[in-house]
Amino acid sequence: MLDLAEELHQWAAEGREFAVATVVAVGGSAPRGPGAALAVDGAGTVIGSVSGGCVEGAVYDLCREALRTGHSVLERFGYSDEDAFAVGLTCGGTIEVLITPVAAAAGTVLASALSAAARDEPTALVRVARGPAGLLGHALLVRPDGTYEGGLGGDPDLDRTAAAEARALLEVGRTGTVDISASGARRGSPPTESQGGPHCPGGLSLLVESNVPPPRMIVFGAVDFAAALARAGKFLGYHVTVCDARPVFATRARFPDADEIVVDWPHRYLRRTGTDARTVLCVLTHDAKFDVPLLKEALRRPAAFIGAMGSRRTHEDRDRRLRAEGLAGPELARLRSPIGLDLGARTPEETALSIVAEIVAARRGGTGAPLTGSGTPIHRDAGEDGGATAA
Repeated sequence: MLDLAEELHQWAAEGREFAVATVVAVGGSAPRGPGAALAVDGAGTVIGSVSGGCVEGAVYDLCREALRTGHSVLERFGYSDEDAFAVGLTCGGTIEVLITPVAAAAGTVLASALSAAARDEPTALVRVARGPAGLLGHALLVRPDGTYEGGLGGDPDLDRTAAAEARALLEVGRTGTVDISASGARRGSPPTESQGGPHCPGGLSLLVESNVPPPRMIVFGAVDFAAALARAGKFLGYHVTVCDARPVFATRARFPDADEIVVDWPHRYLRRTGTDARTVLCVLTHDAKFDVPLLKEALRRPAAFIGAMGSRRTHEDRDRRLRAEGLAGPELARLRSPIGLDLGARTPEETALSIVAEIVAARRGGTGAPLTGSGTPIHRDAGEDGGATAA
């Protein structure tokens, strides 16, 4: 649901009734992950997607039916070998979708969650995804400090357990499901149905949707490659900062797509700004007087990806200088240099594509190899989702 927060917040403000279908769980080669959403209002207007097209028509009908009945429902879609023309996922995977009607959002927990997410505030929305029919769709809004509002059916112990689990997922920006026993305690991690195991018998499964600010991409070096990389980073949902010590090059005219332009020595700026486990650092200066102090700082702080541009000779010289500054093997192993995948890139735009391709591969656990003939899974769970979205 938070996948569509901005649009749904507007619908709620306008007093529209609507139903939201949210992916709760996936198995196999499903096209979209947990948290992906599709919404339908009372007039039949539809936004979002849960499957990339395979089952959208059936989900649309379920949303219309939920608006009519006022009841939440959990539906499973998969591929049927017996009837290839049946509604299902032609890719061979499975998805479970929770459909929740929202008759009057104003003043509800859902409205508060949508409003907070639309303002880009860190927020976790918890809903009952599996369990007694009467509890489906019950919601809890959890904030970063652990406070919460709403409830999952009147059991305070369940609410406290759910809030603690949601806060933990919110801290790392992840969306997923949590199994809770009938007593309200967190269960272990039993195998999912797609893996042949039961799903929380006698208890509940909760969908936790985390909304966190976009991850940061900091590009050091106000060069033409940086302009193309800023555009690509924005396209992928990053908050992009371009930093360079030279004011004549670090200008808004040269970097219209960047969210922020900083004129400062790169290492000095990095020292005073925040990074976390989702931050991407791209060093494009390929000049030792900038690179070495910057990378000395970068390789000793949290980041998801640290890459530096330059030839192999430049990299060898940079590596030697960093070792002389006291960096050890494990720290240097974090550096991806020369930055980017081997695409044969020549232009700034092609080079930016090779860089963001490596960033995505690192984030999702991909190999960067062609899928043709590889036999490797198309979709992986690298244990991370943010995003930008959780995004």
